[in-house]
Amino acid sequence: MSKKLWFLVLIAPVAAACTHAQAKTTPEMPPLEMPVPPPRDVQPTEVEAPPPLPLVSEPAHNPPARLRPAPPARAEPKAVAEPPKQEAAPPVEPPKPADEPPKPLTTLQTTPAAAEGEVERGIRASIQRANTDLNRTDYRALNTDARTQYDSAKRFLQTADDAIRTKNLVLAKTMAEKAAVIAAQLAGR
Repeated sequence: MSKKLWFLVLIAPVAAACTHAQAKTTPEMPPLEMPVPPPRDVQPTEVEAPPPLPLVSEPAHNPPARLRPAPPARAEPKAVAEPPKQEAAPPVEPPKPADEPPKPLTTLQTTPAAAEGEVERGIRASIQRANTDLNRTDYRALNTDARTQYDSAKRFLQTADDAIRTKNLVLAKTMAEKAAVIAAQLAGR
């Protein structure tokens, strides 16, 4: 067969399909009506600058006038001797001692007085345990971080001792426990 014939055979079904089928189209819709924009009613704004304020005047550098004491009144001789008038004397307050000793500060006790001794013994035991652990630790063999921890534990122990002397048992217990934990970790290395 010739090329033309093959071409017609191939084109025939396509041409037949085009003749029978019609594409469905939607009916043409009118475009949407846009509303007319509102008229612009622009009012010019004129901002008037406020009037300049006058400068604040500096106060006068004159020293205040000193009041002079009134000169003593001269006693003139009186023809008739009148008895002197007695003025009411202001009430006399008892003198206050100039150097009153300050009242001693009272410490707030969070533990009952009966249990205070036992709490203090427990704190001293924690301090002793921490000191024992720190004494077993060779400071020279520690690295930089461990030395810092060692020094912190020593400071905690000193703070705990000071707090016991001032009867601040809560702080003393906290510092002693912190020192004991650090010392136990250092001794376990």
